[in-house]
Amino acid sequence: MTEPMPLPPAMIKRAREFTGPPAPARPAATVVLLRPAEPRFQVYVLRRMTSMAFGGVYAFPGGAVDPSDRPETLRDDWAARLGVPEEQARAVVGAAARELFEEAGIVLAGPATEPDRTVADADDPAWESDRAAVLRRELTMADLLERRGLRLRDDLLLPWARWITPEFEPKRFDTWFFAALLPESQEARDVSGEADRTAWIDPLDSAELPMLPPTRHTLNQIAAAGTIPGVVAASEHRDAANPVTPRIEVGPDGTATFAL
Repeated sequence: MTEPMPLPPAMIKRAREFTGPPAPARPAATVVLLRPAEPRFQVYVLRRMTSMAFGGVYAFPGGAVDPSDRPETLRDDWAARLGVPEEQARAVVGAAARELFEEAGIVLAGPATEPDRTVADADDPAWESDRAAVLRRELTMADLLERRGLRLRDDLLLPWARWITPEFEPKRFDTWFFAALLPESQEARDVSGEADRTAWIDPLDSAELPMLPPTRHTLNQIAAAGTIPGVVAASEHRDAANPVTPRIEVGPDGTATFAL
């Protein structure tokens, strides 16, 4: 299928001029954070600094898998849901939780003795000090949670999709998209250091915001679920194992179309 979508001129140029070979795709994870807002819900987005790769566009919190991303997980079906061996699946889930903590200050964790209860307060100075240490790779997320007597609430991460960057891009990622609900006791904060703006947006009011095709496509799918319970229900039927491999088709007249 093809989808009409505004594309950055630089992306169209790279697609037109690419001759190969493609760069390897690095595993990554990104999280679509949701909160209730009448009459529907809102999604947390940040605008990457223009000095960064893919700068100037709005995205969800996320990034590449790190060697330290090896958490203890509660679910036993991640390998099947994500379409990779168990060890890699654990790393992807760990990256999703870590990136959400690093870029938005959100901790998806609960007391080890009551793992179904989400951690209550994650914005006090001690938590911020730990977040900075995790960001600097002086502390792993797994060690942080163990020290605080917490366990990752990986059941709060809802697998949604898997996208692989087109072959013409010099930096490529094999990215798993997750949806997650904002814990009632926490607030997302602009702490990433990689964004010049953050915002909670209604997906239906985002047409004017510049986004890369996977972000835009995912946001449209999330919006189509209608409500937060709808998103949760839809996630149970999503395919996050088989990757979407998009292409940019450039016609003779120079017209570019996003193709799946």
